[in-house]
Amino acid sequence: MLKFLLHRIYISILVAITVSVISFSLLRLSGDLAAELAGEDASEQEIAQIATQYGLDRPLYIQYFDWAGNAITGDLGRSLFTNEPVSEMILERVGVTVRLSLYTICLGLLLAIPLGVLAAIRPNTWIDRAALALAVFGQAIPNFFLGLLLILLLGVQLRWLPISGNASFAHYIMPTVTLGISIMPQFMRLTRTGMLDVLDSDFIRTARAKGLHPMRVLFKHALRNAILPIVSLMAVVLGFLLGGTVIMESIFALNGIGFLAFESIMRQDFPVVQSIVFLASIAYILLTLFSDLINAQL
Repeated sequence: MLKFLLHRIYISILVAITVSVISFSLLRLSGDLAAELAGEDASEQEIAQIATQYGLDRPLYIQYFDWAGNAITGDLGRSLFTNEPVSEMILERVGVTVRLSLYTICLGLLLAIPLGVLAAIRPNTWIDRAALALAVFGQAIPNFFLGLLLILLLGVQLRWLPISGNASFAHYIMPTVTLGISIMPQFMRLTRTGMLDVLDSDFIRTARAKGLHPMRVLFKHALRNAILPIVSLMAVVLGFLLGGTVIMESIFALNGIGFLAFESIMRQDFPVVQSIVFLASIAYILLTLFSDLINAQL
């Protein structure tokens, strides 16, 4: 187990370094940052002054090592638009995105795993067809459309829930339901497929032949093995959610990481964009590492 852990950590470090190089280089190679910061009517002298001010006239590898060295210590630079430290801007908004992501993944799993198990133990019945139909609905309906429907019904017509902001738990209900329904189908289908494969295995027949209680066979033996790909998928989905759900945060006016990334792209605030891309990638890497360790333990 220790050897496996060290190997996975080594791979994760290499991936993190690669991602940092790519995210840094893509923004620099997308165009002349000094000219974009200076504006369309800037003279060559003004562009040169801005390049010197922000260190953009130095070789690319020196810029990268300076940025990486500062990033390790938590210094992600300053916003070109507000002059605030990027780390503080991200910390102010990351809580919103983390809460929304955790609520969403919990709701998605609470819906998907029971439906997948029921569909697997009752294949080709009305239960199976109903679960698959619900999965098709969740995958087919666009997020923004479902979110707007919930706003019109629960927020405007019935006035049960607030339609914008993040002041209380109630503000997260509609975006959580919207995202939870959208991620549920992939978890449900994977659970159903995994359970169908496991329930036909020899060790399940042996457990039943030994007279074990059906619920113990189902949950302790079958689900424990069928859930392995769910853990890996959960890491990917959670990483995506932590990377920022731009559309949902925009529709429900949730001031999270996704909306910050959208704002920064629109006003060409490159240090903020670069930091969000890098931190989202690190979140993916860590979640994948943890899922591998959990799967190994299971």
